[in-house]
Amino acid sequence: MIYLDNAATTRPKPPAVGQAILAALEGFGNSGRGAHDEALTAARTVYDTRDKLATLFGCGSAERVCFALNSTEALNAAVTGLFGPKDHVISTDREHNSVLRPLYRLEAQGGEVDFVPADRQGQIDYADFEKLLKPNTKGVVCTHASNLTGDVTDIGRVGAFCRAHGLLLVLDASQTAGLLPIDMAAQGVDVVCFTGHKSLYGPQGTGGMCVGEGVELRPFKVGGTGVQSFSEIQPTEYPTRMEAGTLNGHGIAGLNAALDWLNEIGVDAVRAHDSALARRFYERVKGLPGVVVYGDWTAEVRAPIVTLNLGDRDSAMVSDELERRFHIATRPGAHCAPRLHRALGTQEQGAVRFSFGYFNTEAEADEAAAAVKTMAEEL
Repeated sequence: MIYLDNAATTRPKPPAVGQAILAALEGFGNSGRGAHDEALTAARTVYDTRDKLATLFGCGSAERVCFALNSTEALNAAVTGLFGPKDHVISTDREHNSVLRPLYRLEAQGGEVDFVPADRQGQIDYADFEKLLKPNTKGVVCTHASNLTGDVTDIGRVGAFCRAHGLLLVLDASQTAGLLPIDMAAQGVDVVCFTGHKSLYGPQGTGGMCVGEGVELRPFKVGGTGVQSFSEIQPTEYPTRMEAGTLNGHGIAGLNAALDWLNEIGVDAVRAHDSALARRFYERVKGLPGVVVYGDWTAEVRAPIVTLNLGDRDSAMVSDELERRFHIATRPGAHCAPRLHRALGTQEQGAVRFSFGYFNTEAEADEAAAAVKTMAEEL
């Protein structure tokens, strides 16, 4: 099997990840729920992971790294915790449902939401952010890179817009955490929402948010924290404010090992490898008859995603044939990105996404391109 669905979850993981999870299963107590060795071992690993994530994202302190199950939960917590009825939020047509549905819920509760439109090529005009600005605009919530096309949003530019108007910027880094440089202070990002199981190469069920200094969120959930047990309200200190209940300590141990691996390899090296494979594949399929490739391939910086269609064939049928006939794993359909599919005109057909990771090879990229070529010639 050639696995080219890394934008959904990277596979395989570095061997140290599974080893760390197993060691945690056998040795961890509950972080923050005792002073015995097992509980302290878990707590130290959790804190060390916060510290590594704070460094990776340019977050001011480890205490402002709050864990969640994934970026979806973190985005829900960010939108719910920062915005309310009568607030206006700006987003874009490039968004995943992890951003869209919390914003639609905000709208249903009396908030206002406007979207920077994408054109037929999936591109946005940054001048539209200014055009959508209102007196009650409180923030921008947007993706760093589209999970559908791989196009990257210029976060520095969006951050400068937000700083100029006193707005909050919430970044969905699902596709870019561990792949593209993120510096919250330099780029003007107030909250980074990330998941552990994609380009951070950690296990599923790990993720969270980094919260900038001076940013105060209402707790998304409340409950046991191991501290201030007689208080009737959730503790206000970070990260406890956002972390009711037992953390996924075993998964966080795996994420910690993944971060060590990533730091050893280097974010730049991972990006260079993955991007080279995606570009190699793109160059071999872009001119094939009947093949339509989406996204801006003139851009130097992209997520390692190549999304295409073969003639008018349904994307699910194409992906199924790639798996059955050529043993290549891809992702078809709508990719939880309905607004961008409407912009591209692919809402009925969907699209087939090939996404590359660090453990893919040039031979695999070439074999996948050859499979597309064979299928294109049969149209």
